[in-house]
Amino acid sequence: MATTKWILDPSHSEVSFKVKHMMISTVTGHFDEFEASIETEQEDFKNAEMRFSAKVDSINTKNSDRDAHLKSEDFFNAAAHPELSFTSTDFDGEKLTGKITLRGVTKEITLEVDYNGIVEDPYGQTKAGFEFTGSLNRKDFGLSWSAVTEAGNVVVSDKVKLIVNAQFIKQD
Repeated sequence: MATTKWILDPSHSEVSFKVKHMMISTVTGHFDEFEASIETEQEDFKNAEMRFSAKVDSINTKNSDRDAHLKSEDFFNAAAHPELSFTSTDFDGEKLTGKITLRGVTKEITLEVDYNGIVEDPYGQTKAGFEFTGSLNRKDFGLSWSAVTEAGNVVVSDKVKLIVNAQFIKQD
C-alpha cells in the first residue's frame, strides 16, 4: 500500500499548554514556531507515523518577563536545548503514544486524539484535522524551578496540560 505524507498547516494550527499559577489560576502559553508531519498508509491514520517539533525560543505566554524566565536555565534552557520534539510509536485512532523530548530528556507520553475528519478546502487542498490533549509532569524533564508563597501555595504546578489543534495538508 502507498504511503501518504501530510504536513502541518501552521496558519490553521496551534500548540498550547496550561499550567496552574499559585494553584488559583491557569496560565496559557503557546509556541509560535513549530512543524509536524504524518506518514500513513491508511485513510483513518491508524498506525501513522507522526513527528512534531517546536522552537523553544518561540514560547509565548503574553508576558515577556515570564517568557524570558521560561527560556532560561530554570525551565527550558533554550540556549542549550533550542527545540522540543515528539515522535510517535503507536496511533490507534483514539490515542497517540510516542517519545517527547524536552530539555534533552526523552519520555513516553500518551495523548488523547479527536480526529475531526478530512475535507477539501476551496483551493483544492485536502486537509485533515486533529485535536491532541494530554498532560505531563514538567519535573520529569528537568523543568524543576519552584517557589512557595508565604501562604504555602506553589507558584507553578508540576502538571502541564497540552492542547494541540492541528490541521494537515495532504501532499501529492
